Amino acid sequence: MGAYGGSREIMQMVSPAGPVYQAGTLSGNPLAMSAGIATLEQLQQPGVYQELDRRSALLAQGMAQAARAAGVPVSLNRVQSLQCSFFTKHPVTDFASASTSNTNDYATFFRSMLEQGIYLAPAQFEAAFISTAHTDNDIERTVEAAFNAFKAVAEGR
Repeated sequence: MGAYGGSREIMQMVSPAGPVYQAGTLSGNPLAMSAGIATLEQLQQPGVYQELDRRSALLAQGMAQAARAAGVPVSLNRVQSLQCSFFTKHPVTDFASASTSNTNDYATFFRSMLEQGIYLAPAQFEAAFISTAHTDNDIERTVEAAFNAFKAVAEGR
């Protein structure tokens, strides 16, 4: 058990037994529930969040360096393992500043990353996440691909 209690305890919170209503394709699916419980158990291990933060910072720093090296202005926002690259020279702090992003540049970046085997969200305004499965080698490979993708953006301008 841990901060989340046992699996039976958790399931008693979900409708019809409890007050939390949850609906969706995988709601109540035994495999999805098992995966969720296993994830929560992994996240309770000592040092997990610190390691996620370290890896996320490594990726963010690498992405920022790659963008600078390619001459592409990017505002990179990061909170722990969540980050988003906005293709704008202005800091992004709200919707109005996010709206200054060049979505065509992001589309070029996205397609280049995809061609290199790096799967990102297809929309400029969605976030990317680091997981415990990502290694330092994965991050290094992603930063190398990002440099190539940023170069493609610069060449397309």
